[in-house]
Amino acid sequence: MNLCHTTLDRLPDTVIAPRHVPPVATGIVHFGPGAFHRAHQASYIDTVLDTDPRWAIAAVALRSAGTVAALAAQDGLYTLAIRDAASSLRVIAAHSCFIGPDGARQTHALLADPAVRLVTSTVTEKGYCLAVDGTLDLAHPDILHDLAGTDAPRSLVGWLVAGLAARRAAGHAPFVPMPCDNLAGNGAKLHAALVAFAATRDAGLGDWIAGEVRVPATMVDSITPASDAALLAQVASALGMADAAPVQRESFTQWVIEDIGRPLGPDLAAAGAIVTPDVGGFERAKLRILNGAHSTLAYAGLLRGRSSVAEAMADPELAALVDRMIRDDIIPMLPPVAGLDLDAYRQSVLQRFANPVIVHRLDQIAQDGSQKMPYRLGDTLRDNRRAGRMPQGVIAALGGWIAFLIQRSRDGAPIIDPSATALIAAASAGTPRAVIERLAGAELGLSRDLREDAAVLETLERAVSAMLSGDVRGALAAT
Repeated sequence: MNLCHTTLDRLPDTVIAPRHVPPVATGIVHFGPGAFHRAHQASYIDTVLDTDPRWAIAAVALRSAGTVAALAAQDGLYTLAIRDAASSLRVIAAHSCFIGPDGARQTHALLADPAVRLVTSTVTEKGYCLAVDGTLDLAHPDILHDLAGTDAPRSLVGWLVAGLAARRAAGHAPFVPMPCDNLAGNGAKLHAALVAFAATRDAGLGDWIAGEVRVPATMVDSITPASDAALLAQVASALGMADAAPVQRESFTQWVIEDIGRPLGPDLAAAGAIVTPDVGGFERAKLRILNGAHSTLAYAGLLRGRSSVAEAMADPELAALVDRMIRDDIIPMLPPVAGLDLDAYRQSVLQRFANPVIVHRLDQIAQDGSQKMPYRLGDTLRDNRRAGRMPQGVIAALGGWIAFLIQRSRDGAPIIDPSATALIAAASAGTPRAVIERLAGAELGLSRDLREDAAVLETLERAVSAMLSGDVRGALAAT
């Protein structure tokens, strides 16, 4: 027996069943119906549909039909497992139809339908086909394919412009494109990409999109581990029936949406989303508090033999390091954000990290450090120094990253990073001070002007030496 509409009445009382039933109207198109979308945005829409049946989601997969086929076979139903101290199971019924890469005609029809007001996307950062500077990469193979003229675009940008062109030609108002990938300034970047793509083919369409289409910036957050065989077995046992497409996440979830001065369509704020004019403030807080602490735990934790975030947080010295860094170094350098209590956010982040049910591996978080360090920790270091402060926690955290590079490069262990070769060359020999200066000189995770700050160099050198022996307290006392 499989999960579907005809078996919903057989769910045990311990499983939360949908309160709304078909038929529901399609009001949203979503590109990229992977696990994060189904665990995050779809759960908000599922709540909206309890009181307003106009906003079911049509899920479009651009690359693979596997997920949409599995969901279609279950009438779009799947189980969301909340993994936390208070775990729960909820059947989501937010989707009205599922379209694979061969469903171009149906996708065109939906994007042209004035009943569709919102078009969301989770296609990863690469899916927006942007160049290094954040503008549309007009030489990207998918963009070149779509600009040549096609009834079946390959890119998200190509699809959105096709849908907006159809709206304009029919005299309908545009839908609201809303990117939900964690790309800084995602709304402005997608809007500029749409204008650039359209203008290349039709200057009038480009002007219309520039003037009439609003693309809100967003920030999304919820740890969503991959679905695996163990999850499928646990869900099947709890439901008493098979579910081929369950997803899981922590209980914490956040969806911050820019207020663009016009309705999005569904009342997402009523479902728990935050609508604000300052998405950037939320982004900055998440990047520095959550992501900065994540990276700190990854490098310092691996140096001390830990393997997951929860395991690192169970180490009192590591937990004290990130708490002190957030409280003393990061929060004082963040401007106030309307609607966000920074200290309450600090406490929620630490609580989430300590969740033993979510296994978030440190070696995964430790990847691509040279690209992450400038934004997760470097900006906080810079702001503190401009304020005349020596941020002990941030210095210890950076010391952990540099010690990790030294240890890995000298042991011959892999470093997963786009600049791995340069990092290994910088860290494989010499004193900690020499390694620091080589990294800063090449701007590998450290700012070049760091070499002009003798006090930071000396403090960081002592922190690296302490972290090489796993001495977190010594790194914090480096000043």
